[in-house]
Amino acid sequence: MINLRCIGRSFRYCLNARTYSISTSAATAKAIAADGNGDRIKVQPKLSRNTPGSNGSAVVAGGSKNPIVAAAFASLRSDENGREDSAAGGSDVKQDVQIDEMIMKANTVAELLAVSDVTKVNRKQALKIVSILAEWSSIKKVNLSDFENDSRFVELCSLLGRTGTQRTTGGARTNGGGPSAKSTELQGDDLQTVLGITANDEAAKLIAGLTLPQMIKVMSSLAAKKKRSIPLLRSLSFNIASSPAQLNLKECGDLLYAMACLNFRDVVLTGRICADVDRELAKNTDKMAPIVSVLTSLGMLRYRDGAVLDNLCGWIAAHHELCKPTQLGSLLLSLATLNYEPISMDTIKAKLVANVSENDFIRSTDWLNTVWSLTILNCVSGEQLSSVLNADFFRRLQDERRGNLQPSMKIKLLNMAAAAKRVPGAKESLLATHQAELFVPFEPSKDKRVLVTGMLDALKSLIPSESMVKISQTTTMGFTIDAECVLDKKCLPLPVDKEHEQGTRIALLVHDYHDMCQGPHVALNGIQALNMRLLEQEGYTVLSIPYNEFSTSDKLLKRVEYLQKKFKSIVTSKHPTCHQSPDSVNSWSISRSCPNTDRASACLLCISFSTLG
Repeated sequence: MINLRCIGRSFRYCLNARTYSISTSAATAKAIAADGNGDRIKVQPKLSRNTPGSNGSAVVAGGSKNPIVAAAFASLRSDENGREDSAAGGSDVKQDVQIDEMIMKANTVAELLAVSDVTKVNRKQALKIVSILAEWSSIKKVNLSDFENDSRFVELCSLLGRTGTQRTTGGARTNGGGPSAKSTELQGDDLQTVLGITANDEAAKLIAGLTLPQMIKVMSSLAAKKKRSIPLLRSLSFNIASSPAQLNLKECGDLLYAMACLNFRDVVLTGRICADVDRELAKNTDKMAPIVSVLTSLGMLRYRDGAVLDNLCGWIAAHHELCKPTQLGSLLLSLATLNYEPISMDTIKAKLVANVSENDFIRSTDWLNTVWSLTILNCVSGEQLSSVLNADFFRRLQDERRGNLQPSMKIKLLNMAAAAKRVPGAKESLLATHQAELFVPFEPSKDKRVLVTGMLDALKSLIPSESMVKISQTTTMGFTIDAECVLDKKCLPLPVDKEHEQGTRIALLVHDYHDMCQGPHVALNGIQALNMRLLEQEGYTVLSIPYNEFSTSDKLLKRVEYLQKKFKSIVTSKHPTCHQSPDSVNSWSISRSCPNTDRASACLLCISFSTLG
């Protein structure tokens, strides 16, 4: 004989049976009707599987609509199961087993929620109930509307999401047609319910039960909370991308911004968003903010889609009277980051850029970004450069930042100081007085260091002499040259520290994933494009080595041949008549009969310069 003591908030009852079962009689499954105060209906469990009339719609809770509570399906974390019950005694364990059996035998929404009504469930059991409801909803066995407003379901979600003390009023359950104290509080805590415990695969597969606005809100909330759960983000991106509902411009901007904040790139979702942007753009007649928001987020994501950028910029050019100076600054910064000049750029220059000045911006940092963006887009004026390359502007910038300038700001000033040498009317007086304060130590990322090391290994195999190669050369232009060498017209290396009239001075720049724009039109981002242009102004021929062409996983011989081919192409373009003889061979050749070829590398002793005679 098993004795089960179930403790409710306001009543107790005892159930005796030989084996665990509950009678299906009316005395066992009773409903407490709502009273004049609007109390909700409470149903005790009726666990007969095939009892007619047991369905999910039998329990409908009053109270305010709470759409975010549906997102509690995404708040299940199985790794917390059982932690709170580890100290329970033997009788509590037996009781938990019996409650688990009640949950597993429940066949309807009413029966599941009744379990929490007649007994005090712990976090583990609440998780089971919500998981079962979520699964039923995802397979369309029940509708979310059947229980999303039920205060018992709200309380279960609250139990899953609550990390501190429960702040109920009066210590008693409030049941009414209007929002209770707990349900009112939950309106503000639903996002905590979703975001507090989201990082698991089970939550990710239940995202399909949410509506499109709910999924967008979850994505935005993840960004606000900096919760980067990859399984959940992938599930969100898949379900949003496959949703038949169309996104409006604000939703497109919110999604792109959330993806950028979380550093989460999904080509399919971004493509879907861009397609909806194109469709919604024609409907927009007077709202500039969502247009600029989408452009800003595309820039943050480094997503370069020429068609979308042309359409967005064309809309701004056609409605230029609506564009505020700060919005223009955001537009230019995005175009500069993406290294893209739209077809409407001439109109933007004439209608917007020509009329903007430092006085239009409240913060000096905004004006700094605007002038730097114009420098990258190669449409900056000498007056604009002069306005930032002076000691007064630098002092105002320091005052705003309380004397602590970010390295990115210093790099931008160095970039513009270098560009000012080739812009008519530009006056640069900053480096002479503040060069030491503008010094920035350059530390490449781990991925870039690997690529640079792989490039240097190949370069040293071609040019073994240290006097003919410079590596990691810091410039006063705001960046570092990864390697530098000089080649003559026969593609032979020359001493790098000397000037050579017929020599070609080559600067090698390694570009990793973060130096490139993604999307349909892969290209260098604006920062790297400006660096290359500044080097060319100084007389260098720049050799870009992108990560998608040069891999450290390739054998050394293949990397050497890659550099050899690039060098020959550069020298040939500088001296087109030097390598036109049909009998000529590559100026650098690697002997295939080298005894070291089993190492799959280029032996230094076997690199011959065959054009020497």
